[in-house]
Amino acid sequence: MNECDKTLPRLAITPGEPAGIGPDIVLQLAQQAIAAHLVVFADPDLLTQRAAQLGLAIQLHTILPRFSTAFQSERGPTSPPRFSKHWISEPGPHQPGHLYVIPVLLSQPVKCGQLNPANALYVLETLRQACQSSIDNQFDALVTGPVHKGVINEAGIPFSGHTEFLAEQTGVKQVVMMLATSELRVALVTTHLPLSQISAAITPARLETVIRVLHGDLQNQFGLKTPHILVCGLNPHAGEGGHLGQEEILTIIPTLNKLRAEGMHLTGPVSADSAFTPTSLSGVDVVLTMYHDQGLPVLKQQGFGKAVNITLGLPIIRTSVDHGTALELAGLGRASSDSLYYAVQMALEMVGRNCEL
Repeated sequence: MNECDKTLPRLAITPGEPAGIGPDIVLQLAQQAIAAHLVVFADPDLLTQRAAQLGLAIQLHTILPRFSTAFQSERGPTSPPRFSKHWISEPGPHQPGHLYVIPVLLSQPVKCGQLNPANALYVLETLRQACQSSIDNQFDALVTGPVHKGVINEAGIPFSGHTEFLAEQTGVKQVVMMLATSELRVALVTTHLPLSQISAAITPARLETVIRVLHGDLQNQFGLKTPHILVCGLNPHAGEGGHLGQEEILTIIPTLNKLRAEGMHLTGPVSADSAFTPTSLSGVDVVLTMYHDQGLPVLKQQGFGKAVNITLGLPIIRTSVDHGTALELAGLGRASSDSLYYAVQMALEMVGRNCEL
């Protein structure tokens, strides 16, 4: 939406897995004062029922975007409709205890804590609609709750995570997952892959593209003129000069040298077991790790519940929580909405920086 001086930011929110804590934390978030328009893509009955279970007062406002028939005809009769820039009813500024909802209906009723593959398509449809609405400039950013990858795959739908799904939806070949706390950022070269596939996936082309996306978005989305990126090696001791693996010598070092020659501030490859010491992190803007569990356990130990998952390289702003579905807590009132709150705040900060450009 590019009306930075005229309107509050408008955020699309997806609660994620309906049997988990996603609906809980969205409802908890709705009780807080937030300077934005918040619109949730979800089944209104699910939110109403969960609010009753949690003892939360909530007033839902159902809204519907208006389809642009003129734009549809230009795309052809077989093309999927896209949202215009007009609404049948406008979402107003957020007020505690109120929530605007674009209805996406469940396939089957939900029981807290009980996964149901029949609702897998519902989860993906909320994501698809929210993502497309963001692409069509209906929203300034997308904020997502936790999904359960396993139950989506059990439904017969190949799904490896939000990051990959949103890349496909937006037509982007390479995106970068980055998690951030107030003190640390960790980005990943590979995301949701078995360990047995990681080495082969770290090609010079992939590593170069990931670093370019990371470097560019740290400049454009976070206002860092010359970001300092600390790069971990893949092997213990960063390969120990080739004695513990060749990936550093054959792939990582040549790629870093190429990009350094272009003026990028890159340190490494360094051994992952020393990358997160205070000395190593001094002056560093982000640590780039080679795989999911190389860096994220450190970040989550430092700031679990207060970290934000950010997808870089998309044509839209997307942030998310740093945790899973926590099925055992659903409907009990014991889940914390802190990470979702921080994800919203991070999205608003990124929207604000875009407005300054």
